[in-house]
Amino acid sequence: MSDAQEEVDVVVVGAGFAGMYLLHLLRGQGFNTVVLEAAADVGGTWYWNRYPGARCDVGSIDYSYSFDADLEQEWEWSEKYATQPEILRYAQHVADRFDLRRDIRFETRVESAVYDETTGRWSVTTGNGDHISTQFHVMATGCLSTSKLPELPGLDTYTGQTFHTGHWPHEPVDFTGMKVGVIGTGSSGIQSIPLIAEQAAELTVFQRTPNFSIPADNGPVDRAKVAEIKATYPQRRQANRLSAGGVDIALPTTSAHDVTAEERSEAFERGWDVGGILGLSVLYTDLRLDLSANKYVADFVRDKIRAKVDDPETAEMLCPTDYPLGTKRMCVDSHYFETYNQDHVHLVDIRQNPIAQITPTGLETTTEDGSTTSHEFDAIVYATGFDAMTGTIVAVDVRGVGDATIKERWSEGPQTYLGLSVADFPNFFTVTGPGSPSVLSNMMISIEQHAEWITNCITYLRDQNLTTIAADEQAQDEWGAHVNEVANLTLYPQANSWYMGANVAGKPRVFLPYVGGVGAYREICKQVAADHYRGFTLA
Repeated sequence: MSDAQEEVDVVVVGAGFAGMYLLHLLRGQGFNTVVLEAAADVGGTWYWNRYPGARCDVGSIDYSYSFDADLEQEWEWSEKYATQPEILRYAQHVADRFDLRRDIRFETRVESAVYDETTGRWSVTTGNGDHISTQFHVMATGCLSTSKLPELPGLDTYTGQTFHTGHWPHEPVDFTGMKVGVIGTGSSGIQSIPLIAEQAAELTVFQRTPNFSIPADNGPVDRAKVAEIKATYPQRRQANRLSAGGVDIALPTTSAHDVTAEERSEAFERGWDVGGILGLSVLYTDLRLDLSANKYVADFVRDKIRAKVDDPETAEMLCPTDYPLGTKRMCVDSHYFETYNQDHVHLVDIRQNPIAQITPTGLETTTEDGSTTSHEFDAIVYATGFDAMTGTIVAVDVRGVGDATIKERWSEGPQTYLGLSVADFPNFFTVTGPGSPSVLSNMMISIEQHAEWITNCITYLRDQNLTTIAADEQAQDEWGAHVNEVANLTLYPQANSWYMGANVAGKPRVFLPYVGGVGAYREICKQVAADHYRGFTLA
């Protein structure tokens, strides 16, 4: 237990890539900083998500820090899309290389943070009994860090083994000879199901919503290409920072309607061969703006799914039909659809046959006539995702001016200024919070931009002999209106996605990230700071 009145300049919550970089930057500016981390080591989402097949959907050469030239040159990635173990080793390497662990308190979960209007300081309390007084409080808790179980009765009654993809055991899990049920076919399900199928004697997948998924086309990195990139890394990084999604890629100039069907088909084939989340989505200007244009590419992918899956009925179950392609996070896979061609792998559509309850031996599904079917399993895997972007923030009792809580303020949807700050919560920052590009981008680019902006802001206050910064409510309202306006120009709100909070019962349906682009957003943040932090009150 720490001293009752321990005082620091900055408390950072979370030791993932955001928290580590913040610590490095703030330390460099002379701020007494402590990082509080619930896990036993650094890595954030890459510490917890150890499920089979877990890997990044952004190319490893770009999903890495850009702040240190030597680090860029010395680290060697082994695969085009890095696996979770490799990304975690990278995070650990960075922590060691910059001696970060001495200011990180592991296995320390923050329970509350209360702002004192008299002193202008935050009082942070942890489950370990720490009481820390800090001038600045930063939530670097990640967008996908609070896992959720399905809202089903009987969850606690099951007597077999249970796993959640977001909190996988550290020791190896062996499903050999077992009957396994997997609930969920989002990204973690799509990545893990082929590998679980390799071990399980029988695998049954319960799907609520089919997902569009593109082949990862993963493999060893091309060493010659990497050497070429490393020779021009500064230019590549800058291009990434100014791009729409945090990865520099040529933007389209042509509508999907302005070319022939043959030209579209050829372009889609090239995009499919490129693979990854950007292969198909950046071919034409209107794929995420116009439903009829989107249908061209969605039909193309549905035909690819049908070609991969032998059983026509199963193939149709795996084809998304009720939302436009790209309006949910695009998945990338390694032979996911082909997995269903194996005799021991079964697919259950829980829209047609909903899960009624979890039972001591498995689960029960129902049919339209009310009859039930029992499914017995040795193990159940919940690939049911996260309370994205807001869940981890509202899970902490954060209280600002007038004892207002973040949870109360966000009860009808999150309100932020730039995704960085919340009105009535002075000296409080969120890294890649709702209202910023975050999950629509290469997260490393967005993390670095936010960490640098926050550090520059705190440094500016110190240099100007100021102690407090708080977002103005009007600026916050205007930013929220802008975020919604831009989102409504696109097809994104048409999907019941976790971008909209639709995967969590009772969560307000609002579009959480900012769709205006990484480069445009960076310029907005830059101009706000240059204009003496326009939209903030400094005191």
